[in-house]
Amino acid sequence: MGVSPQLPVTILNGFLGAGKTTLLQSLLVQARQDPSVRVGIIINEMSELDVDGRILDTVELVSSEDTLFASISAGSISGPAGLAEFAGAVDRFSAAGATHIIIETSGSTHPWPLLKALEANPLVRLHGFLSIVDTVTLAHDHDYGRAIVPAASSNLAADKRGIANLLAEQIMFANRIMLSKMDRLPMERVREVASAIHPINPGADIVAMQWGNVRLEDVLAMPPYDHHRVAQLGAELTEWEREHGVSTMESAADYRIHSVVIADPRPFHPQRLWDVYHHFLGEGIYRSKGFFWLPTRDRYQLLWNQTAGSVGLAVMNYWKVAALEDDSLNLSAGERDELMRRLAAYSPDFGDRHCRLTVIGDADGLETFASALRECLCSPQEVAHWKAGGTFDDPWPDTMAEEGERL
Repeated sequence: MGVSPQLPVTILNGFLGAGKTTLLQSLLVQARQDPSVRVGIIINEMSELDVDGRILDTVELVSSEDTLFASISAGSISGPAGLAEFAGAVDRFSAAGATHIIIETSGSTHPWPLLKALEANPLVRLHGFLSIVDTVTLAHDHDYGRAIVPAASSNLAADKRGIANLLAEQIMFANRIMLSKMDRLPMERVREVASAIHPINPGADIVAMQWGNVRLEDVLAMPPYDHHRVAQLGAELTEWEREHGVSTMESAADYRIHSVVIADPRPFHPQRLWDVYHHFLGEGIYRSKGFFWLPTRDRYQLLWNQTAGSVGLAVMNYWKVAALEDDSLNLSAGERDELMRRLAAYSPDFGDRHCRLTVIGDADGLETFASALRECLCSPQEVAHWKAGGTFDDPWPDTMAEEGERL
């Protein structure tokens, strides 16, 4: 009896907000156009909110109920629990006839434990380890990438590992480095970033991209990953962990990266949210994302997508309760009854409208920003004003992208 061929695997790794989901969406759009390709998707979220999975579900690229989809939330895929879930997903994908697996790791994921698990699993073979590097973040916060190695070395000299070490190690383990958001910097600055990070991993290709414009066939055609090339690096990191009494650096908390979830059915006040974005968004807030609503745009489920100092807003969908309230839709009695049945478990004041955001950042500044966001939620008086048809100051742009156009 012949041995089944190993499933090829591609990893999309990179720091928080670098553009992994954007790239994944682009690859999945292309995969849908090729019937010979059946991609199994594993998404790892640091937070309990599976935001990326819901995005892909909403734009109908993959369903959360699909046998070729797995979500690993509230932890790292490189931790013991995450690796066990990963192994289970591989078994399901193999049985379901997948031809390729793509893993989107959380932004705080250290690659080494996952690489070891892939090498040990007889059902899979790693091909592409794509490190997605945010050129804008490197330009603004890391001197175009030149500050990464000195900062990482300084941390090691002080017997610690920090964000710079995580960035360096994500680059060092890659066999292809993708410079994202190249459209937001002059080309000479993109080249400056490439020149700065090339010495960190001279053996990896460096490719610039915008909005995930990478050809699927180029990703699928990548040769098998050379585990021997990184074995010494992995051994050195393992030895460092042994000497410093830590089991592994797979946890976000090991790099002082923490997260909080803000969950409330009330809307954000648009002016206060605008003020918080402009005055409270400090350097230590790496990422915040999730779904929310504004009293000025109460029909729309909005996506909040913040990386470092920039925020993008997009329309994800319509709230179900908004359809029920819209007489122009001319819903039939049966359609109205079905909507009312679905909304029965939700708030009588807001229906299925809600705000659920995860905020990820340095432990020291995280709660300050999260508290400021909570203060943006509308007060009971403001909710009553909205119910009465009152107006609110809203400085946010009138036009927002629809999710699926650009992510």
